[in-house]
Amino acid sequence: MEASKSKKIDPNAYNALADALAVIYWNKKPWARYLRGVLRDVPEVLSGLDFDGSTKRETAGHLVDRLMANERRYQAISISLMLSIASMDTFTNLASQEDREHLIGEAKRAVAELRKWTTRHQEIADAHTRAAEAMTKASKEASKNRAFSQTMAKLKEQFMELHKLDSPQQRGIAFEGFLNQLFGLFDLEPRAAYSLEREQIDGAFTFDTDDYVLEARWWKERIGRSHLDVFAKKIERKGKNALGLYVSINGFTQDALDEYHNSTPFITLEGMDLFMVLDERVRLEDLLRRKKRHANETGDCYFPASKML
Repeated sequence: MEASKSKKIDPNAYNALADALAVIYWNKKPWARYLRGVLRDVPEVLSGLDFDGSTKRETAGHLVDRLMANERRYQAISISLMLSIASMDTFTNLASQEDREHLIGEAKRAVAELRKWTTRHQEIADAHTRAAEAMTKASKEASKNRAFSQTMAKLKEQFMELHKLDSPQQRGIAFEGFLNQLFGLFDLEPRAAYSLEREQIDGAFTFDTDDYVLEARWWKERIGRSHLDVFAKKIERKGKNALGLYVSINGFTQDALDEYHNSTPFITLEGMDLFMVLDERVRLEDLLRRKKRHANETGDCYFPASKML
């Protein structure tokens, strides 16, 4: 907005505005009604103007003087008023008068003169439009970010509550639902647990056009090599393009990580990773992307979120 305000409206444009304002209406009441409608966002500009006792030309002059004297504040309003009048091609109030041909001719000439100046000031008008659009976009983005952060805060509370559950089965079911909500928030298209003929799949999701098989465990002990071996076999049976994500709240044993240090069909996620996502220190999609790149480059299934800070 400041860039557009550095460009001043030509004084001749203000003169053209005052002249046009004085002749586009004959009767004062509809004229005043028009101005109150166009300037409804800045009613103080019209405050104190004598629409009844003064002539339209006198009142128009006082109005334009106010706009011109405080151009820094009212530049966008002034241009909006100019554009509104410059777009007029019919004059209903004038057409009902006895001397309509003369009045309409006078109005058309004044509007045509104003139109010349609005064309010259179109760059300023466009700058105001762009600034308004940018402000609207920024406002929407801020609102979206607030809603996102509020949802993340609720998920963080939910995650902390899961630690208090004593029943492993109840906690496991709740954990799957929690992951679905979290992945859904990041548009990862999560699918709930499902069963195949000889195996149980905890879930699945899509990320960067890749389909992932999900295994999630909330156990007190760390996940060992034998469990990762079973998961690797599940992924192999899904096809060569299938990928996997193994989530273990309490991490993985060293022998399990060593086995999948040089070649892995999956990536891993542990409790501290989730906490850092919920604390908004890292974004989930950035973390998954970094884990996948690390696995592709090194063959290692393990990459902690702490390395991204």
